[in-house]
Amino acid sequence: MTDLSCQIAGVSFKNPIVMASGTFGFGKEYGAIYDINQLGGLSGKGLTLHPKAGNEGIRVAETASGMLNSVGLENPGIPAFLREECPRWEQLDLVRIVNLGGNTIEEYVEGARLIDEDAAWRRREGRTAVDMIELNISCPNVKAGGMAYGIKTEIARQVVREVRAATTLPLIVKLSPNAEDIVGMAVMCQEEQADGVSLINTFSAMKIDISKRRSVFENLYAGLSGPAIKPIALRMVHQVCQAVTLPVMGMGGISSAEDVVEFIMAGAAVVQVGTHNFVHLRAGEQLIAGLTAWMQAEGVQTLDEIRGIL
Repeated sequence: MTDLSCQIAGVSFKNPIVMASGTFGFGKEYGAIYDINQLGGLSGKGLTLHPKAGNEGIRVAETASGMLNSVGLENPGIPAFLREECPRWEQLDLVRIVNLGGNTIEEYVEGARLIDEDAAWRRREGRTAVDMIELNISCPNVKAGGMAYGIKTEIARQVVREVRAATTLPLIVKLSPNAEDIVGMAVMCQEEQADGVSLINTFSAMKIDISKRRSVFENLYAGLSGPAIKPIALRMVHQVCQAVTLPVMGMGGISSAEDVVEFIMAGAAVVQVGTHNFVHLRAGEQLIAGLTAWMQAEGVQTLDEIRGIL
């Protein structure tokens, strides 16, 4: 018998396949295609305190072995999510992760407080809709000229520290590959009592329309994801796993069971799958079956046998 179960911060995952934020909505649409309760977890669409309309113009473009996106965190806002989506999330049998963004520290903290307050109320009622928070520090700091919080470690430290103080839920910090020192960023997260880190977010990238002589995207740059970034993501996950004892959610270009195994061998506790959801609408189901088949063929009974073997 193969056992795909994993655990992070006392939260049990039935398998290591988690859908990445921004690629799976809140699960409703994909849930109409296959049973998403097979999954280990779901990180929902990135949320901010207030609703956001997202970026204008073209939002997604293909590139070699990947895609570029400039969606701009379009979302209904945290109060609307808690009111309208959480009743359905209560019915899901997987780990439910809220991805939290913000343009100021005050927005991050108030968002975390509202999520924590709602989770506490549901617990008193014997219900659960949110299992953990994934803190997106790739958002622009509007009070510092738009530089992302996740670029400089000491600026990110304040966000992590204040959000940690605002919630009792397990806190996972999502790291940007554009950080000056991603290993130092992970060490800081451990120092500030985060429960884990997830990495990597998209790379800053560009595509030019040579007929119009301009960038394809209104915001000039966009986020690169997909198989093109996997070797770099894998290296960064391995480096972080060597430097901290925190559990790591690894992601970046995963599109096969072999990719999943590589990230686990590099030290990841679980993995997140993003762009592959746009290529194969039943990606989660495919990866779980493929991972199970690989483990059976290799005589691997639990993922702990191969986790971090490098």
